[in-house]
Amino acid sequence: MAENKTQPTGMSVDEFLSAVEHPGRRADGLELRRMMQEITGKEGVMWGPTIVGFGSYHYKYESGREGDSAAVGFSPRKANLALYGLTYGPDADRLLPELGKHKTGAACLYINRLDDVDREVLAEMIRTGYQHVMSELHTPTSKAKGPPPPETGDGGPS
Repeated sequence: MAENKTQPTGMSVDEFLSAVEHPGRRADGLELRRMMQEITGKEGVMWGPTIVGFGSYHYKYESGREGDSAAVGFSPRKANLALYGLTYGPDADRLLPELGKHKTGAACLYINRLDDVDREVLAEMIRTGYQHVMSELHTPTSKAKGPPPPETGDGGPS
């Protein structure tokens, strides 16, 4: 069975965020890191070269496929901020219309800038997404070691 492409790395979150070229995207990344760390109580961990994840969970599908992923996370991309795990919470459908300017994908929430969204709504989505992933999606296993955030097309959770 293929292994997830996105795995935790030893790369420094501080170094990654300080190297983000666009000053606005860098500032948003630093604020997202602070928010996610405060809400989850977890330190950020780099997953692959561009995703900062908080907490981890083990998933197992009925097909037998299983793996590890970040509970919530983000990637400050050139085009936008990709947020992972926030649309999984039971209140996501209710909160999304209140969030502000955004787009959604298979397992991602995309925003252009933090100033485009209501930070209180975003914080609630981080909180409920994280709680849902850890209480409902997590499958305890002795193999769980640490994780990769969901990334569409790499065989991770969607």
